[in-house]
Amino acid sequence: VQLQASGGGLVQAGESLRLSCAASGRTFSGHRVGWFRQAPGKEREFVGGIRWSGGNTYVADSLKGRFTISRDFNANTLYLQMNSLKPEDTALYYCATGTRIISSQVAVPSSYDYWGQGTQVTVSS
Repeated sequence: VQLQASGGGLVQAGESLRLSCAASGRTFSGHRVGWFRQAPGKEREFVGGIRWSGGNTYVADSLKGRFTISRDFNANTLYLQMNSLKPEDTALYYCATGTRIISSQVAVPSSYDYWGQGTQVTVSS
């Protein structure tokens, strides 16, 4: 499966962005799909994700209230809505997917088999 992340850009603090992750080659059916981010010099950080078949979404505790996960089932696309953006949200945002991810491992990057190329989000103060 190939993943294409898009929607990043340069915004000011307090503004919003919506990122998209589209799959090609196969559907997300049976997969978990996750968003991660990585800032320069830092480790890859879990943002949130979804169990595609059931539609259950989850967001990292530190981002709840500002970030939400949604999907377009028919378009095989996952979204990350980011509101009230802060300079510390600046990072390269990736989507990833896999079929053998148990719930306790959704935040672990090595659990995922396929990764998109990333989309840059830059938040200015």
